[in-house]
Amino acid sequence: MQDRIHTYIESLIKKREPIFAEMEQYALEHDVPIMELSGIEALLHMLRIQGPAKILEIGTAIGYSAMRMADALPNTTIVTIERDTERFNEAIHNISRSGLDRQIKVIHADALEISDKMKDYGPFDALFIDAAKGQYLKFFEMYTPYLSENGIIFTDNVLFKGLVVEEYIESKRTRNLVNKIKNYNEWLMNHNEYITSIIPVGDGLAISKKR
Repeated sequence: MQDRIHTYIESLIKKREPIFAEMEQYALEHDVPIMELSGIEALLHMLRIQGPAKILEIGTAIGYSAMRMADALPNTTIVTIERDTERFNEAIHNISRSGLDRQIKVIHADALEISDKMKDYGPFDALFIDAAKGQYLKFFEMYTPYLSENGIIFTDNVLFKGLVVEEYIESKRTRNLVNKIKNYNEWLMNHNEYITSIIPVGDGLAISKKR
């Protein structure tokens, strides 16, 4: 039933601009993790409501989500961090040919190593965490200090293809990663300073705001 509902929702989503459709196909063919359609549409809708002036994204990949955000929010600046050289170069290429480079600043670095330098780019009205899933908690702690007073944190993949509710996972590596995501979700939902909702859209989207 859930798969059918998911397919139904995606069938209602309008066709994207050719460059976005091309990137979606590229991601599919090259196993690049980009947001699922229903997830990115939900994120964009919430960002339109919020109207952030500046967004920080952890995990650029090929630039898909940064470009979708820039396209949906023409008055918003996006700063995004990517450590993988090949994906960084692909993101630069995509952003440049899209004409959205005036809005998007891509930083080639490991987000775990440059947090102290990001204060020069802030404050940010939204933080989007979509990088190494095992480091979500660290990313949250390292980058939330650079949020504006009413800043919002969005975390993708918090349901990890439904594996967070599976009792048995054969792969030890996958099991360890799932446990880290579950720990992050529990930590986030019980945080004394933030209130969080987890939306079962796409691969699971957590939305957090200071109490």
